[in-house]
Amino acid sequence: MEHLSGAYGYPRGTALSFDKISPAALHRIMKEEEGEYALIDVREQGVHSEGHPFFAVPLPLSHLELKAPRLLPRRSVQIYVLDQGPELPLAERAAAKLAELGYNRISLVEGGVVGWHDGGLELFTGVNVPSKAFGEFVEEACGTPHVTAGALAARCASGEDIVILDSRPFPEFHRMSIPGGIDMPGAELVHRVYETVPDEETQIVVNCAGRTRSIIGAQSLINAGIKNPVSALKDGTMGWYLADLDLAHREDTVAPPPGPDALAKSQKAAQEVAERFGVKQIGLAEFQALKNETQDRSLYVLDVRGEDEYRAGHLPWAYHAPGGQLVQATDEYVAVRNSRLVLVDDDAVRGIMTASWLVQMNWPEVYVLTLPASEMTEQEVFPAIDIACAQTLSPYELDAVLSSGEPVAVIDLATSLEYRGGHVPGAFWAIRSRLEEDHIFIPAVGLIILTSRDGDLAHLAAPEVEKLRPDTIVRVLEGGTEAWAAASLALESGDTRLLSKTDDVWYKPYDTNDKDAVRRRMEAYLTWEVGLVQQVKRDGLARFHLL
Repeated sequence: MEHLSGAYGYPRGTALSFDKISPAALHRIMKEEEGEYALIDVREQGVHSEGHPFFAVPLPLSHLELKAPRLLPRRSVQIYVLDQGPELPLAERAAAKLAELGYNRISLVEGGVVGWHDGGLELFTGVNVPSKAFGEFVEEACGTPHVTAGALAARCASGEDIVILDSRPFPEFHRMSIPGGIDMPGAELVHRVYETVPDEETQIVVNCAGRTRSIIGAQSLINAGIKNPVSALKDGTMGWYLADLDLAHREDTVAPPPGPDALAKSQKAAQEVAERFGVKQIGLAEFQALKNETQDRSLYVLDVRGEDEYRAGHLPWAYHAPGGQLVQATDEYVAVRNSRLVLVDDDAVRGIMTASWLVQMNWPEVYVLTLPASEMTEQEVFPAIDIACAQTLSPYELDAVLSSGEPVAVIDLATSLEYRGGHVPGAFWAIRSRLEEDHIFIPAVGLIILTSRDGDLAHLAAPEVEKLRPDTIVRVLEGGTEAWAAASLALESGDTRLLSKTDDVWYKPYDTNDKDAVRRRMEAYLTWEVGLVQQVKRDGLARFHLL
């Protein structure tokens, strides 16, 4: 259990000072690739996407206590804290929170991102940059076959035997997909393909929203020795949209799990991949030995199966990291460079296929642990975080307060995208880390109610708001906005009452209703992805290699 109160490395009430490191010195450390370290960017994700060093991991100050225990499992790991620089100084505040959580090797990057740029070092725009760059590297090095949207549409219309496999998680597939597509996320491709595509003559096309998961998915099938003709859909659903072809929406066709015969084929193919790519497989004894060394080495235990399987039962130390997403967005699951990764599955397919890519991304220690599902019985989501709770109002109590006409203010601290999708009617939106500046825009009221998606972030913010508004009663909506919706109370949507600038998240090209803007953003995004290969070569930090 992770506790968010009390200090580990530093006494409470002590004025803290932290070591500093120059961008040039840090870049040398990163280039040497020796020893463990984490470079965390404590700006909001949207600001992070405007420019950051290659291996910088977004860990926004506003969500730090909730995400740090998962991203930074070892308290004694070396952490470098990055912010914008003098114009947006967040690093010291973030370092103090990390110290309170028990992290005791913390250094601030001098000058932040501005200092990094002024030192002549490369900055990358966008998100999940190492994974995106790796996908482009794979296509260039392997010559992964691809088909354009127009060519695929014509071939389907002519009646060719083609199956389209969508390598994204179901929510993305459900939102928009290629007509006739079947959802088969990332690591599920080799796991489920023999059940879904029994005829070896059938042509297989793998798609995602853009490029990375299409490329990695198609090449996974090729690497596994699938006999079918396989290609990636060039530019994914974005390419389909830009070709003026109609996308499907709210589809729910999901590939079935493999039967015994299909699973045997998948396992045989995966074992051959393990031998070719040097994937290390371990048992419980070796796993326990790795756990015994976590005081000196960071260990991530990642369950690469589907979410339903994870929730049905998993290892006590494991958190959910579906294989395809782990390759596509490694920095969302692992922050410590050169740490140890143990991938857990129950079929010896998904773990091996995921590991085969992480090995080629130059991850030094990747292990696969395969156990029967019956031996994975933990139900609690890991890591569990114990949050000090403020006083609450139930959804119905808040509804009564709002109906009374009393002067109150509801402040929603969810992401701007979540707020846009649905919030308590009349609620304002703000970023937690900016409340010190933005709370002045909250009306003068006697009662402030904080909410967030599930309420956790609101509980963390409550004492901070009480200090900012000492004469105001502060309460938290019990269960957050999810509980409000579950109580069948009305939601309001749209960017209705913004207290902060909406740069907290990276907006996907299609996160707007402006069709012209969608097209421009898609074209810019696809151009950015392709351009990463040359930028990575200039930067010199990545050491991808194909086996």
